[in-house]
Amino acid sequence: MPIVVRLDLMLARRKVKSRDLAEFVGITEANMSLLKHGKIRGVRFDTLEKICAYLDCQPGDLLCYVPEDAPGS
Repeated sequence: MPIVVRLDLMLARRKVKSRDLAEFVGITEANMSLLKHGKIRGVRFDTLEKICAYLDCQPGDLLCYVPEDAPGS
């Protein structure tokens, strides 16, 4: 998939537990885990907004486009 979720990296940089972020955002820890590992097909803008607010980051800090034909993909 060309869109890579880098939420796990941002959580580590901010020293935030995914459990705490899930509670703030209002989603289950299971759904946060799916999001963190890129096992989702989409994310609601309001969810993305809450994540960015909590982590003090931009959506581009969490999502990265990697073309499928790029070396190493």
